[in-house]
This record gives sequence, structure tokens and C-alpha cells, in this order.
Amino acid sequence: MEKNNLERKETISFWKNLIFSAFFFALTPAVIIGCLVSLISLKNYSEVEKKVAAKENILLSKNTSGVRVFASLPAVIPSLSGFAEGGDARPEILKQYLDAYHSPLVPFAETIVAEADKNGLDFRLITAIAQQESNLCKIIPPQSYNCWGWGIHSKGSLGFSSFEEGIQTVSQGLKEEYIDKGYESIEDIMSKYTPLSQGSWAFGVNKFMAEMR
Repeated sequence: MEKNNLERKETISFWKNLIFSAFFFALTPAVIIGCLVSLISLKNYSEVEKKVAAKENILLSKNTSGVRVFASLPAVIPSLSGFAEGGDARPEILKQYLDAYHSPLVPFAETIVAEADKNGLDFRLITAIAQQESNLCKIIPPQSYNCWGWGIHSKGSLGFSSFEEGIQTVSQGLKEEYIDKGYESIEDIMSKYTPLSQGSWAFGVNKFMAEMR
């Protein structure tokens, strides 16, 4: 009887150990895998936190660069004051154009504009005519100061005492003898100014005027 009880206890003990071992070997891999997954997740989360922190630092450094933060508005707010004056760019346009061709008319750019306004002319007109007629006063009769071929006839050509007088005379003459008499376009002026040019004079004057912009 005692032997049977002993054998029964040993059998129960054997099955307990077997079941315990089975549970151990079944659960251990699951626990290990769970731990590994947790460690990987924690590592990834840590890396994400580092990246977020780095981005926040970058953004903060960008936003705060050159910026001052005040707890309250300053007592005196700085302001800018002043005024802008509109300038007439036309004399400078003429001056640069004349200077590019080394013309002796460079010092008279403002005079040309003033006489053009006085006589209701395009400010570029007599400069373009001077370019067409005398390469901007570089090819003219000696001491004539006549850059425009003004008053040329079979007995000679008209001369002026200075470039300034020439500018005034030609500007006034274009108004009185051409514009006021209906010669308004360059082609109209050419028909009286130099009728034998067959269009080349008007083409040249228009081209030179277009260059002065």
C-alpha cells in the first residue's frame, strides 16, 4: 500500500515537473522576444526624441537670430523722416550718350534739354540730328560750331559763335520753321531739311533717338 502511494506521488511529481518544464520552454522565448521588442521600441523612441529636440533647437536658433524680445514697448519708438525729390533724368541720359561718343557737346546736355522744353521739342531731337549730320560735332567746318548742317547752301554754311548759340538757334528754328508749319514727324522734317536723302536721314535720326532711352 505504501509502495503504491509512493509510486503515485512520484508519478504526480513527474507530471508536475514535465508540465512546468513545458510552460517554461514555451513562455521563455515569448518573454525574450517581448523584451527585445521593448528594447528596440525604446531605442527608436529615443532616436525620435533626439531628432525632434535637434529640430526644435534649429528652429529656435533661426527664430531668435537677430531678434530682441522686449517685456514692454520702448518709451520712444524710433521713426524715419525725410522726403524724396524727383529728378529730371534727361540731362543725364544725354550726357551719357554724348560721353560715349566723346562729343564736345557733353557740357551742354542741360542746355539741350532746356531749349527742347522751351520750344516744345523732343529732348533727343537735335542730338540725334547732330549725330546724323556731324558725328556729334566731330566733323564740322572749323570754328563753325554748326553740328546740325543748319543753313548749309551753295555759298557756304551758317556758323555760330558757340555750341550754346547753335543749340538755341537750331531748337528755335525747328519749332518755328518746321513744327509750327506742320512738319511734325521725322519723315516730315526730312522732306524739307534734307529732301535728297531718300529716307536714310530719317532712318538715322530715328535710330539715334531710340538709343537715348
